[in-house]
Amino acid sequence: MNLNFDNKVIIVTGGAKGIGEGITRVLAKEGAIPVIVGRNADDNQKLADELISQGLKAFQVVAELTKPEECEKTINVVLAEYGRIDGLVNNAGVNDGVGLASGNYEGFMASLHKNLVHYYLMAHHTLPALKVSKGSIVNITSKTADTGQGGTSAYAASNGGRNALTREWAVELLPYGIRVNAVVVAECWTPLYERWIETLPNPKEKLASITANIPLENRMTTAEEIANMTVFLLSERSSHTTGQLIYVDGGYVHLDRALEN
Repeated sequence: MNLNFDNKVIIVTGGAKGIGEGITRVLAKEGAIPVIVGRNADDNQKLADELISQGLKAFQVVAELTKPEECEKTINVVLAEYGRIDGLVNNAGVNDGVGLASGNYEGFMASLHKNLVHYYLMAHHTLPALKVSKGSIVNITSKTADTGQGGTSAYAASNGGRNALTREWAVELLPYGIRVNAVVVAECWTPLYERWIETLPNPKEKLASITANIPLENRMTTAEEIANMTVFLLSERSSHTTGQLIYVDGGYVHLDRALEN
């Protein structure tokens, strides 16, 4: 299926690592110009250089998205380089474990800036360009807003906010033909996830217990599987889909855990 992405400029926050890297790679393979946004210049440039060496396109912007002025700066840099923006993927964030008992005001607010506030700011500053291109937005969110996790109040609240903003923006942007959807992630294998597992007392046993509860094939979701859905939702092939929370999770959130596989 041709997704018609040739030379379309798509911003991917946190686009150099993990799920963001997967999205960047799929976009590049589809002929788009993924704009990798992240705080680490070396990581950004390494991926951009790799893609360019393969004859693909990529661009990168170094930004600390917890700083509001850097969100605006990012959009200005992209527009100065390309003169257009065709899509936005809000992806950057971290499950930072700011809990109810263990957290505090400062930690909670800092986590909201890491995980939610820049979603709003990036969309806000991108909006004038998206009105011109009739582009689309995809927000990457997490199951924690649905299931809870324990010990991560700020991250769960951020994901609840991401889901709510997806629906709210879909309504507000109807007059402009701008579609807004979300991809909800449950258990996805990334370098960050691997590092977390390795901090546990029995990482192999813990991983086995997690995958045993993923109904489809008892395995982790891959970053590429998240990316494939994200890119489809960005594309004109999903032209009548908006305001949707799409779960790419092997049935983890909604199917009966008692199922025999």
